[in-house]
Amino acid sequence: MLPTTELVLLRRIATEQVSGRAPSLAAAVVRDGEIVWSGARGTVDGTPPDNATQYRIGSITKSLVATVVLRLRDEGRLDLADPLDKHVPGTSFGGSTIAQLLSHTSGLTSESPGAWWERSPGGTWTDLSASLTADEVKHRPGRRFHYSNVGYGTLGELVARVRGTSWLDALRAEVLEPLGMTNTTAAPEGRHARGCAVHPFADVVLPEPAYDAGAMAPAGQLWSCLDDLARFTAFVGGRTGDVLSQDTVAEMREVATVDDGDVWNAGYGLGLQLIRVNGKRLAGHTGSMPGFLACTLIDPATQTGAVAFANTTSGVGILSLVTDLISIADDYEPPLPAEWTPADIDRSLLPLTGLWHWGPTPYHLRVLGNGWLDLVPATGAGRASRFRPLGDDRWLGLDGYYAGETLVVGRASDGTPTHLDLATFVFTRTPYDPAAPVPGGVDEAGWRA
Repeated sequence: MLPTTELVLLRRIATEQVSGRAPSLAAAVVRDGEIVWSGARGTVDGTPPDNATQYRIGSITKSLVATVVLRLRDEGRLDLADPLDKHVPGTSFGGSTIAQLLSHTSGLTSESPGAWWERSPGGTWTDLSASLTADEVKHRPGRRFHYSNVGYGTLGELVARVRGTSWLDALRAEVLEPLGMTNTTAAPEGRHARGCAVHPFADVVLPEPAYDAGAMAPAGQLWSCLDDLARFTAFVGGRTGDVLSQDTVAEMREVATVDDGDVWNAGYGLGLQLIRVNGKRLAGHTGSMPGFLACTLIDPATQTGAVAFANTTSGVGILSLVTDLISIADDYEPPLPAEWTPADIDRSLLPLTGLWHWGPTPYHLRVLGNGWLDLVPATGAGRASRFRPLGDDRWLGLDGYYAGETLVVGRASDGTPTHLDLATFVFTRTPYDPAAPVPGGVDEAGWRA
């Protein structure tokens, strides 16, 4: 990036490392799928960390596990509406759905019973399941957001049961290796930061333990580096490769629940945290384990994201640091829009374009690339949606009010488009065209004073 931008980015992480008293802090800005800037402060074993230095990523592990669950859904191996009992029978919360577990709305307790799992050697799934009595369901499933590490331990077991292998082996084969995340591991391999707690009233540190979390590992076990997390950041932004379709990752980014009340600034999708800040809508995840803080976020609209790690239990505002890095990059070097060029569209769709009316309300219909259609109110805000072709004069709604609904083109005997039927709403070329099948009919006397 430009020297001025790089200086501002470096100053931001330098300030955070000092104010948060982090033994080391590493960060990177990702744009269009690539690291365009990275920097570090502090040291790991006497020298500054680099883009391959591993840190523990904590709950970012959850997003990776969720990716495997969505792959199973897309393969038809499970449905997100399935109750857990269908795939992992015998728990006290088997009526909770897979979607509820993914979005932290199952009502399940936040932490596993017994010793604090993040600082203790983990047990088996049998041990964990036996400890989860009916008392560990704290809320009616679907009632509210209640972050549950236990829920993701359970999803790891779900992956193992359906896939017939460990959750980690499935993750490695289906997500990490295809995305080139070869330095993301269950335990540190090679150069890595050591987790520390910093004394609140003195500049001294205490090493934190790092055990294998056992059945709770899918909630926060993994270690990674800037290079690898940059690839996953780009994946969340839509550069999905062959791991998931772009539609499925967009579904993961949709708001399933909010966690802060009336007007949401923070929410959760399917394995992804969602943040609204500085006019941006960001997706990704934070992570913390004793001795470590991590965060990855991206703005899919600008394709600018950021990743940051620190090897301290607390003190660093990791979320605000990452959102600031994204804002700095976009403010100092705003991405340029792609140049407009004429598109090679299906010209047989041109007769569909132009003015249509839902009752008396005018709409404009445009043809997009790949045969998509865009229906928007002619003036002001209203029910706008894009549609993907299904064939035979049918399109599927992708977003907005008509997401999931089907648009069907009605034609005259000569093939001329006469009306659009959209979820029983009939759009006509003129307001309430009496020649079209308008529901309820049109007064025979027509328009009058």
